[in-house]
Order: sequence, then structure tokens, then C-alpha cells
Amino acid sequence: MMVRTLSLRLLAAALLFGGAGIAQADSLAQLRQFMDGTRSARGSFNQQVLSKSGRKPQQASGTFAFSRPGKFRWTYEKPYAQLLVGDGSKLWAWDQELNQVTTKKLGQALGSTPAAILAGDNSLEKNFTLKDDGTADGLEWVEARPKADDSSFERIRMGFSGGQLKAMVLHDNFGQTTSLSFLQMERNPTLDAGLFRFVPPKGADVIGD
Repeated sequence: MMVRTLSLRLLAAALLFGGAGIAQADSLAQLRQFMDGTRSARGSFNQQVLSKSGRKPQQASGTFAFSRPGKFRWTYEKPYAQLLVGDGSKLWAWDQELNQVTTKKLGQALGSTPAAILAGDNSLEKNFTLKDDGTADGLEWVEARPKADDSSFERIRMGFSGGQLKAMVLHDNFGQTTSLSFLQMERNPTLDAGLFRFVPPKGADVIGD
């Protein structure tokens, strides 16, 4: 249940920011290159959630697609089936096992969240304080700290290579760390508009707006 709650908060609030000098220019430049040059994308992801207590990490995986601004589809396939869809005006979260749908207005759901980075409208400086966070694991990292006091996240780190987003690490206000690695990301594909539409399944319990 913790991972279910986290996945909704992760993308809904909803599912892609130490050196100095040249390294600093590279990491922030790659962030802006990705944001400015990516209108849509699709691929797969692996997710690991580490709790503050340090107990065994929880693993998840699935696929994603987004079309900016505000449209995304984030599908968890393992260890359970869950779907998050942003249709441009609302966020829909469907827990297939419970057959329960949670919905809310997309503007309220995004805010200063990872989904705002992936599927937002490029207003990064409006919602986040950005800084270079050095090089590690072969990636150039940028740190983003939400400006909003009510954000669920303390900070978000994004790792880039060659202008491509490869990883995100999210530190929330409950001491949990969520690591995401993006695999086989295809930038600017033509995506079927149907990916970003959601109709609650028959018999589903719908909660929210």
C-alpha cells in the first residue's frame, strides 16, 4: 500500500536536476536542452523506493508516455497493476486490483511534482530552484528544490547524459527516497491521443473531483 500511495503522490501529488565551471554549464544546459527539445516521449522505467527505516527496497517497473503540456500516461506493471493518466485537465489514477479510481484537477495534482517536470510547460524556474549537483555514475546531475511550501518533495535530482534524461532521484518529506531509471526513451514520437484519455471501468469506485 505504501508504494501505491507513493506512486500517486509521485506523479499526481500526481508518472522525466558538484562541480563548477564547465560541469555546471553542462548539467543545466542538458536540462534545458531536454525540456526545450522534448515535446513528447515514451519508454519504460524501473523504480526503487527506500524507506527512512532502511528496510528492504520496494521495486516496481512499467511504461510511460507524455505529451506536453499536461498529458501523460504512467503504467505500473509490476509488482501490481496501476495506471495514472493526465488528460490535460484531470488526473486519473486507477488501481486495477481494487478497481478504484481517484481523480483530481490536473493543476492541483501537478504543482511542484515530478510530473510537472516531465509533462509541464517549461516553467521550471517558476516552481523550482535549480542548481548543478555534480557528476556521478556517469551522469550530469541537476537538483531541483520546490519553491512551494506544501510540496510533497524536499528535493528532486535529475541525471542527464547527451541531453537525455536517464534518471531521477526523489527525496520526499517523509524520509523516503525514490529512484527512477528511464530505459529506451524515445523522444518526440507521434503518440495516439487515445493514450491520454481515460474512462472509468464499469463498476469502479470513483473518488475525487
